[in-house]
Amino acid sequence: MNVISIQQINRILLLAIAPFLGMLIWLLFVSANVPINPLVHNASTPISFQQETLTLDNLLTKANTDAVQTKSIIQQYFQLYEKSSAEVAAMLQNAAAQAAKPGIIYDTRITAKLGSPIRQASSGNIDLKLFALNESNYKGYALKVNLKSDKAIKLVLGKDKIGSSETTLDAVTRYGAIAGVNAGGFADDNKGKRYPLDTTMMNGKYVNGFFPTNNDTTFIGLNKDRKLIGGKFSSQSELDKLNPLMGSTFVPVLLKNGNKMSIPYQWQSSPSRAARTVMANYKHDQLLFIVTDGYDESGNSGATLTELQDKMQQLGIVDAYNLDGGGSTTLVWGGSVLNRPSDGKLRPLATNFLFFK
Repeated sequence: MNVISIQQINRILLLAIAPFLGMLIWLLFVSANVPINPLVHNASTPISFQQETLTLDNLLTKANTDAVQTKSIIQQYFQLYEKSSAEVAAMLQNAAAQAAKPGIIYDTRITAKLGSPIRQASSGNIDLKLFALNESNYKGYALKVNLKSDKAIKLVLGKDKIGSSETTLDAVTRYGAIAGVNAGGFADDNKGKRYPLDTTMMNGKYVNGFFPTNNDTTFIGLNKDRKLIGGKFSSQSELDKLNPLMGSTFVPVLLKNGNKMSIPYQWQSSPSRAARTVMANYKHDQLLFIVTDGYDESGNSGATLTELQDKMQQLGIVDAYNLDGGGSTTLVWGGSVLNRPSDGKLRPLATNFLFFK
């Protein structure tokens, strides 16, 4: 830790062990034995009962004095230990505060680019800050997420069943989540069932097997350290190396290591503008979900993917992936839908990301 010098570390260790070293040395060289030996009677010098009693009394008095002295020394060492422990704790607390400063400064800087939060929530599991996006060509929201524990986020299937679907609002309500965002794409069969598109993972397990990248499809999710992972994968072993915990599939990759990725032609024009949902991260691993409004499916409202790439570079984003958009785009907070669904109503979805306090 660069804020603690070698001398400070040495001082911490010395203060922590000094009381124990002192006690050990004292015990080695100081004896508190009470020499109460049997009285030896000399036949030529008779000892009276009174003399015997006086001698024993003197010995007991000395033993008591030694015990008091020993107690005093022990108390002094314990006081020294408590004092040194308090100093060590204070130094560690100060060191932790100093170590956290760079992160706090960085967080303040990136948050300043988003403006003032319009809503926020914090707990031991999660910190959530919601910002309004008012760009010249589109409107929407940015949800900044700091995951503090494994309980903070969950990817869920519609009604918890493969082939079922439900709206993001219904999923948030059913689970008692604080917020929710739509996740990956889906495919419908001829029986009305709605299945997650390609590779989907929950709790470290593949929901319906692994699907290699096809037509630029991208896996988007979190690993077991709650860090954003994503990209194109040709084999399951390739994805498994990233220790995936949860995730879904859509297309395309928008940013990688802060650089714009090429957008497949069909995603540049069909439609050019739409309601969008993007999952991204900062360099300190906090997440950012961007949700933009699109008023219909005609392609005349909402944001282009290129515009979102520009916005995320401006915000200092590292990696960013496009989740399902259009009528699927949904942002729920506190039991209310914040964006305007482009279908005119909420679309039942195969997967949703939920956030918990």
